[in-house]
Amino acid sequence: MRTEHTVCPADAIPPGSHEVFTVGARQIGVFNIGGEYFALANACFHQNGPLCRGTVSGTLVADEATGWRSEWRLDGEVIVCPWHSLEFEIRTGRCLAYPTRRVPSYRAWVDEGMLKVAL
Repeated sequence: MRTEHTVCPADAIPPGSHEVFTVGARQIGVFNIGGEYFALANACFHQNGPLCRGTVSGTLVADEATGWRSEWRLDGEVIVCPWHSLEFEIRTGRCLAYPTRRVPSYRAWVDEGMLKVAL
């Protein structure tokens, strides 16, 4: 059963920023990407590192669509684990190096000016 938790006023996390909160017994990173909110577990699957304490960035991609030339993508939409630099898409929790692996993600939304997450 999912439970709703209010974490902070929505304007406390401006676009392009993120914060880590304790919600129940979990550490959750809440990210604002262009006015949309996303929440991820603050635990990298590699060695349980504090994923959401990492840096938000983008990533370099070289694939058939780019003619195998490096291209910067997902600017401001990738969290980099501070322990071993695994990269994760903030919107989905998907690991870029291991695309079949994800960290848990949670619904985040604004209700009457307050930011909420569902666990």
